[in-house]
Amino acid sequence: QLQASGGGLVQAGGSLRLSCAASGRTASSIGMGWFRQAPGRDREFVGAISWSGGSTTYADSVKGRFTISRDNAKNTVYLRMNSLKPEDTAVYYCVAGPSRIPDYWGQGTQVTVSS
Repeated sequence: QLQASGGGLVQAGGSLRLSCAASGRTASSIGMGWFRQAPGRDREFVGAISWSGGSTTYADSVKGRFTISRDNAKNTVYLRMNSLKPEDTAVYYCVAGPSRIPDYWGQGTQVTVSS
């Protein structure tokens, strides 16, 4: 089970940190990541992190602005979002499994960036 939190309203240029708490026996041994879906658009890959935290990958649209990290002792993954833009407005979903085709999805958390 994946429980995301930390969404909200922020001005352009601001920052937010999303958290995703994972439960289950394999929570600390599985790759995790984030997708997002803006109104009227398909879900898109944001980024992913390996089970060890040693490898990360990002969509070009967020590279250099977003950072994914994880704390396996807490079974939690984080998405730090800096320099937010209005086009980052979306519902953000925590996922687990293979980075581009995850097996598990959490509920979304809304991020709104005002201009």
